[in-house]
Formats: sequence, C-alpha cells, structure tokens
Amino acid sequence: MDTPTSVERSAVKKVALRLVPFVALMFFINYLDRTAISFAGPNGMNHDLALSAAQFGFASGVFFIGYILLEVPSNLALHRFGARRWLARIMVSWGIVAALFTWVPNSEGLYLLRFALGVAEAGFFPGAILFLSLWVPAKHRSRILALFYLAQPLTTVIGAPLAGALMQHGVFGLEGWRFMYLAVSLPAIAIGVLCWFFLSDRPGQAKWLTPAEKEWLTATLAKEAKTSTAGQHVSAWKALGNGRVWTLSLIYFGFIYGLYALGFFLPTIIKGFEAQFGTRFDVFQQGLITTIPYLPAAVVLWLWSRDATRRGVRTWHIAVPAAVGGVSIPLALATNNPAATVAVITVTACAIFAALPNFWTVPTQFLTGAAAAAGIALINTVGNIAGFAAGYVTGALKDWTGGYLVPMSVVGGFMVLSAVLMVVLARRGGAGRAASEDDASATAVAH
Repeated sequence: MDTPTSVERSAVKKVALRLVPFVALMFFINYLDRTAISFAGPNGMNHDLALSAAQFGFASGVFFIGYILLEVPSNLALHRFGARRWLARIMVSWGIVAALFTWVPNSEGLYLLRFALGVAEAGFFPGAILFLSLWVPAKHRSRILALFYLAQPLTTVIGAPLAGALMQHGVFGLEGWRFMYLAVSLPAIAIGVLCWFFLSDRPGQAKWLTPAEKEWLTATLAKEAKTSTAGQHVSAWKALGNGRVWTLSLIYFGFIYGLYALGFFLPTIIKGFEAQFGTRFDVFQQGLITTIPYLPAAVVLWLWSRDATRRGVRTWHIAVPAAVGGVSIPLALATNNPAATVAVITVTACAIFAALPNFWTVPTQFLTGAAAAAGIALINTVGNIAGFAAGYVTGALKDWTGGYLVPMSVVGGFMVLSAVLMVVLARRGGAGRAASEDDASATAVAH
C-alpha cells in the first residue's frame, strides 16, 4: 500500500473520531435492547411469566422473524432516503417498542413484543455497515469497522453489570427485570432524535471536513466504485441472486448462530452453576461473570483487525477464528468447574468477534450503491435467521437432553461450517485479500 498523504490521514482520523463513536453508541444501545431478554430471563422474567427453556428460546428468537421480513426493504429505503433520516427513524421506533416490555403480562405478550422489536430494528445493523462504508475507502474499512464492532462485546462488558444493578431493586412498584427494560429502552429514543441532527449522509455534506478532505474522500470512493469489476453494473436485484452473496450469507449464519446462542444463554448457563457446582452468586455477581468473556474479546477484536488492516484482509483472518470458535464452544460445557467453563467460553467469544469486522469488509469490495444496500441486507437477513434458530433450537435441545452440551455442539458445527465455506469461497476466487486503493486487481472478491 502507498504511504498515506496528510489529507488522507486527517480525513480518516476525523471520520474515526466523529462518526464511529456515535454510530458505535447506537449499536451499543441496539444490542443491549435486543439482548435485554437474556438478563431478564433467569432473573425473574422466566418465573413471573412461567416460561420453559423452549419458550424462552422462542421469545429470544422470534425477534428475528420480524427483523428478517423487513431487512432488505429497510436497507433499500436507507439508500433512498439517507442514513441520517432512516437510522433516526429506526432508533426512535425500537425505543418505543422496547419500553413496552416494562408492562408485558404473559408469554404471548412477550412473543408479540419481541416480534415487533424485530420489525422496528430491521435495517439498523446493515444500514450502519453501509453508512460507514460510504465514508472510508476499502483499505481503511477493516479498522473503521473494528472500532464500530467494539460496541458489541463492550455492550456485555458494561451492560451485564448495569442490567444486574438495575434488576437488584424494583422502582416505581416494578419488578427489577421490568425496571431494567424501561431503563435500557429510553436512550434509544434520545439518541435517535440526536441522530437526525448529528449525522451527515456523505462526505460532501460534512461541515466538519475541510474542502481538501471532502475532495479526497469523494474522489477516492468514486474511483473505487468505478473500478470494482464485479460491482460496476450490478443492480440490487442481481445482487440478491449473486452466488457469492449467498455463500457469504451462509458463512455469516454460522457466526450469528454462535454469537446469539452464547449471548442469549450465557447468563442462564452461569445461573445454572448454582445447581451444577453448588456456587452462589447474586444478580450483580452474575452480571459481572457474564462480562468475563467479552472484555478479552474486545481486545482480540481490535488486535486481529489491526493485523488485517496492515496485511490486507486475508481468508485466514476470517476462517481461523471461525474454526477455533467452533471447536471451543462445545468443549466449554465438558469442563468440570465454573472457572474452566468461563475460560473456554472466553476463547469462543474472542474467536467470533475477531472474525466479524473482517468479514464485513468482503461484500463492500464487490458491491456498490443499491447493490451494496441489497447485498449487505441479504447477508444480514440470512445470517439473522440464525438468531431465531439459535434461541429456539438451543432451548428445545436443552429441554430434550437436560443440558447444554448437545445444543452447544450444534453451535460449534455451524461455526466450523462457516470456516470451511470461507476457504471454499477463496479457492474459487471469491475471497482473498482486501484491495488497496491502487490495486483493484487484488480485491477480495473481484474475480
């Protein structure tokens, strides 16, 4: 890669400091709202609503049915109306729905609200990925997406103790888990309103960039779009039928299956230490233990993505973590003490989060414009079918077998499959290493 110019360095630095923290904060709130059920379930909600493990898993996963139905239309709407307006609309909508969980009366109401939350949130994550991709050239994208993705493990690092603290004492006559839902939903509405005024859709509209920085970003991004050999004339509809897009969708399915199986059931597994090992933890302590895998995961995510930025994203930056995560997660449940279980789960979390930001550099290197909006949304849609499957299947298999070893072995199998598919895609010329600004022939999926 060429040595960055002073204009390039200053432009990318301003994007990293101005946009990424704000969009990452949005992602933090997004992930906290959708996973609040994992904290509420073992800490009063399952008892109060009389939920079995399968019912809890279904409630966790039904979110993704609503999410999936509107994912592609929502991202195409974002492309048409602009990220500033559309992301603000999404956040305010899901904040209102999330607040209603405070008064959920029964399992049926829980299913309905989780479905509605998925409808409200549809398009946020792929929209955020698309938005950030419109602001930085390909060779800087891995680092920018890594900064953005740090919000996800940090949601658990900060959110789990926060949720535990909120649930320890009911307020306004509410049970602790109900008050927790109310407290985590309100920031979505506030930040959604602020988003309308804070974001700009494209570099050319940013008042905080100098004319030289605007010119460099606009010209470089336009050049990349023009020289993308696969994306130059691809329409949104063709992107939806592209074989590489579907292969990437299946790869992402494995990652998301592992991510949400871990996210939804880790607090429940930790709660189960009481019966399995005779340990006793209060709600706040359970929250602290839940954070243990995610802090190292945030560090590994950043270091792994720095290496990917330095070398260019290679196949092994995605395939190796997928394989490690796939092997480690069932081993976690085969250990004989809580410390060993949490240690192996930490390896799994590190593996999943190391792969994800590098994975998302691949589709944005061969899809542009409406094709990028549709293709990214499709990958996220198919991948998030795993969000439903992971919750329901894991809960059902736990009820059937009486433990989590079998369901977590299924999780591991899907992640190993993702690693295999990534290697197959690369060998068929569908993925390799990321392109630099002046080396379009090396684009990861340009052949």
